[in-house]
Amino acid sequence: TTGRPWMIAKWAMTLDGKIAAIDGSSQWITGPEARAAVHALRGRVDAIVVGRGTVERDDPLLTARPAGARTATRIVLDAGANLPLTSKLARTAGEAPVLVAAASDAPAERVAALRSRRIEVLLLPGADRGARLETLLNELGRRQTTNVLVEGGSAVLGSLLACGAIDEVFAFVAPKLLGGAAAPGPVGGPGLATIAHAVPLKRLELSCLGPDLLLRGHVAPGVCAR
Repeated sequence: TTGRPWMIAKWAMTLDGKIAAIDGSSQWITGPEARAAVHALRGRVDAIVVGRGTVERDDPLLTARPAGARTATRIVLDAGANLPLTSKLARTAGEAPVLVAAASDAPAERVAALRSRRIEVLLLPGADRGARLETLLNELGRRQTTNVLVEGGSAVLGSLLACGAIDEVFAFVAPKLLGGAAAPGPVGGPGLATIAHAVPLKRLELSCLGPDLLLRGHVAPGVCAR
């Protein structure tokens, strides 16, 4: 109906809503049962999206272990095409697809370096992340990408919330407290002005995964955060 993929926002957080400590550490907030559920989720989607900041901070592999029914294309939102060639994503591009979604004015030498490593670079028009995200979602729909898992960071999730592009949420909650005003929460960006504008979730499911909880829900149809 939309010509775009179903967008799943996923995060792991402490009970007080933190996805990392003040020093940036985030491994591991949740336990092995929750991490196994994430791998199962990765194994059934067509693509996994992260921002370049997440790659630089965590150096994730973003594959399903063990492998699932599908092999997801690993997409990095990286305006300047600065994905490190030493990252796990770059070093495994021959094993599972990697796509860098860059701005149309990304340096040509950086684009060429990534393409030399069998990484697809998609140059997107638009002056800001929101505009480029809209173009990317349309392109993924054109490629018949049906399900996309967004694993962060908070700026990426905030941009998707702002453009009304989140369809489903998987929130893993650990019974831990971190505190700290500077410790980040899962969804960044400008946020919504008042509680009346908060985006509601429907079809809620709550399950226990070892010591952790998984709250899963769909964004109410027709809701747009803009």
